[in-house]
Amino acid sequence: MHKRNWQSPNNLLILMSVAMPVAFSTWNALLNNFVVERAGFTGVEIGILQSLREIPGFLAFAVVFVLFIIKEQALAVVALATLGIGVALTGVFPSTVGLYCTTILMSTGFHYFEVIKQSLALQWFEKTDTAQALGKLISVGAITSLLVYAVLWGLLEVLALDYVTLFLLAGSVCCGLAVFMWIGFPTFESEHEQSNKLVLRKRYWLYYLLTFFSGARRQIFTVFAAFLMVEKFGYSASQVALLFLINYTFNWLFAEKIGSLIGRIGERSALTFEYAGLVIVFSAYAYVENPYVGAGLYVIDHMFFALAIALNTYFQKIASPEDIASSAGVSFTINHIAAIIVPAALGLVWMVSPAMVFLIGTGFAVCSLLLSQNVPSHPERGNEVNWGKIEAPGDARVDT
Repeated sequence: MHKRNWQSPNNLLILMSVAMPVAFSTWNALLNNFVVERAGFTGVEIGILQSLREIPGFLAFAVVFVLFIIKEQALAVVALATLGIGVALTGVFPSTVGLYCTTILMSTGFHYFEVIKQSLALQWFEKTDTAQALGKLISVGAITSLLVYAVLWGLLEVLALDYVTLFLLAGSVCCGLAVFMWIGFPTFESEHEQSNKLVLRKRYWLYYLLTFFSGARRQIFTVFAAFLMVEKFGYSASQVALLFLINYTFNWLFAEKIGSLIGRIGERSALTFEYAGLVIVFSAYAYVENPYVGAGLYVIDHMFFALAIALNTYFQKIASPEDIASSAGVSFTINHIAAIIVPAALGLVWMVSPAMVFLIGTGFAVCSLLLSQNVPSHPERGNEVNWGKIEAPGDARVDT
């Protein structure tokens, strides 16, 4: 295949960053209203659904086995198509079992795509450019989500389209873009051949712990902060879409700049600011009674997500280049250990005390804040932590 100027790894990642939110942002914006209005979900059912959604993320370590039969780039495209199919089918099965099944299908595509996209980005970008480049990809995804939410608002408020049509439309667009990526781009080779083993390195222990608590905290925002807007404050689907519109406007305008800032101030400072802010936000969620204040907290909460770039660049600096693909899958699995347990367990807590759910989130944020102080000012291989350094020998490997 003759390679044209636009057929570059960077442009492929940008197009992937467009395709994913077309499907996932639609699913995310409509889900809470859809399950409440059409399937009669309570906090228990939504907690179970979100726990099921995280199972493919928990199994993300298996990506290293899949890479024996398909290259990373091709797997990312197949995963995008799977995501699109799952979203397209969501509105067709408005029952508890049906929603659980389509969620697992959608989530399998979403999580495997995210694993591979992270791996490809860390392999294809230079370390000095990674923070800003990742910020740019977030910005691209944000403006796509921004357009999606704007279109959703119009389709809901002006044309009054049904949920079934909206899910089908978004999923189909994602699948179409995946087909274009499959036939329109050549295969790009990585500079370093990736390990075909599952690797757990002791010297990455701080990254693993930060990833674990990140997964726990993220679930409280993704599941219960959004559910709070609908169940407690009675936000409509169009109002939820408007909140997402505000969130992604911020990411579009500032994510790349935040990436550049992280490159200047370092990972420890960025992570400290993120986790300290989350302690305040989660504590405020617990006691908020005003719907406008609740919406403000939701927007502020989402703004901190761009700072998560620091965790990825921290890992890139301390990791062996050949470990990136395998470690991406392992880190997603670690991230989702808590993510599987938290939604279902806290769904039960929610029935007794919604405030307690968010105070538990405060606890997770405090743990992350304390751990982040162990990130060195200049992390690199051999200087992974300030204290608790572990020599490389003894790393666990699983041959495949």
